[in-house]
Amino acid sequence: MFSNFYGNIKLKLSAPLVVIVNGLSKFINNIQRKTSKRLTCGVCGVKLSLVNYLSLRVKFAAMVSEVKQRVNAAKPALKKNESESSKKKDSNVANEKKSANSKEANIQTKFGPMGIKKEDQLWSRAVLMTGVLVIVIVMKWKKTNEITWVSSQETVTKSKQPLICSTTFLDEINKFEGCRMKQCGRFVMDGLFSEHQIDTLLSIFQKGLQFGHSSGGASILDLHSGALSKGERFINIFSDPETKNLWSEDELAFYTGAKEKIRQAIIENFGLQPEAIHLTSPTFFSRMNENPAKTVHDEYWHPHVDKETYETFHFTSLLYLSDYGSEFQGGRFVFVDGDNMNRTVEPRRGRVSMFTSGGENLHYVEKVIQGTRYALTIAFTCDSRHAIPDPHIH
Repeated sequence: MFSNFYGNIKLKLSAPLVVIVNGLSKFINNIQRKTSKRLTCGVCGVKLSLVNYLSLRVKFAAMVSEVKQRVNAAKPALKKNESESSKKKDSNVANEKKSANSKEANIQTKFGPMGIKKEDQLWSRAVLMTGVLVIVIVMKWKKTNEITWVSSQETVTKSKQPLICSTTFLDEINKFEGCRMKQCGRFVMDGLFSEHQIDTLLSIFQKGLQFGHSSGGASILDLHSGALSKGERFINIFSDPETKNLWSEDELAFYTGAKEKIRQAIIENFGLQPEAIHLTSPTFFSRMNENPAKTVHDEYWHPHVDKETYETFHFTSLLYLSDYGSEFQGGRFVFVDGDNMNRTVEPRRGRVSMFTSGGENLHYVEKVIQGTRYALTIAFTCDSRHAIPDPHIH
């Protein structure tokens, strides 16, 4: 039984203790074979001879003492082995880290800190910077606010907004006597025209549209030059004998009277001399609808400066012949201002919008998405060399 007991202990002890326990087990087995009379030891469960019992106790005590001495002697060796084992383990871990760092360094040398090959890093940075630029532009565009400066639901006697003139525009306009200005701006006025006058002007335009219109979303008629949209091009309506004198003298005179009323409003609001400004080209009726653009002339929605598009312009005016909201959707007039604020004018029958044509009045017209928008654009110049005559019977 002792041999089995110590056999189980051997599985749990370190190597030096195993040697000691094996010796103790052999010693007890020898005693069992030599005894002739057996006793039962309740403590250890071994049958011993009564004759040798006392001597066994002495020998057993000596054996236990020897075991203790050997265990104490073995402790420093165990601690040393454990220390060496720990150092070896730490050394292995350090070597593994060093190896990993070396591999990572090799990867970085070849691919760079982000795992990108060095020859591709320049291209990657360019793509990244482009992405950031796009985000900045989009965020700036989203931050642009828009307000309805003049609503179609209100009637305004006069709404004005003074502006600082663009340098090039101011330098040019101050060359002309009677047009010298210190401040540019924009005005919107209702009440200059009656409903009957608007209906008459609209009927003059629609008479010309019977003979041509654009296949895209924007059609124009110029009563001065005879230009009329037809399909994807322009025709001269005055060159055809059938339409040469399509409009009566009364109709043309009515049109001329409307032009003169707007000219006087510009003179008064901008503080110009009575004879300082002249009608200039192009001056035209326009019709816009939701039809897709067919040519560049149909793309009216791009932001632009009138003075850059038409060199002769110094003052631009628009007379609206239809109502935003009830007769068409979209088609609002939008001033794009430098303070990240777009100011919108909603068209209304009889409403007149007038403004200086320089860079201070960057603008565009929204796409018409439903219905039909009618308007009359009349331009004026301070340079008499670019003046055009009123329309007349041919």
